[in-house]
Amino acid sequence: MDSTLIEAPAVASSATVDLSSPLSTIGTQVVLDLYECASDELDDIDWVSATMMEAARIAGATIVDVVFHKFSPWGISGVVVISESHLAIHIWPEQAYAAIDVFTCGNSVDLDRAVLYLVGAFKSGRSSSQRMVRGKDI
Repeated sequence: MDSTLIEAPAVASSATVDLSSPLSTIGTQVVLDLYECASDELDDIDWVSATMMEAARIAGATIVDVVFHKFSPWGISGVVVISESHLAIHIWPEQAYAAIDVFTCGNSVDLDRAVLYLVGAFKSGRSSSQRMVRGKDI
């Protein structure tokens, strides 16, 4: 997969944020690595798209658009755009690996339900995730 690195200018900030207020942040993002995926559909674009849309529905998100691309000879990238932000995926079926990003704004979407569903659907033998608060310095 082609990648281009764009460096953002460094910005100094002296602002403080009250994280106890839900208005102090933009949203929450979970970065999910799925290793040892045993699903036979890792390179099936229709299955991957349907699975990602189901994760959005299970989480309580509102789907706005869906875009997926299949690479040759293998691999899939895609995004489910939701009113609350997005779910994105990049799959390396030859490595039995999927990299997933679930990003939501506000508190109406249950990220944990989406993550648990995706780990099960991809039959991941090993997974890791990182949860980040986004926009906490706004």
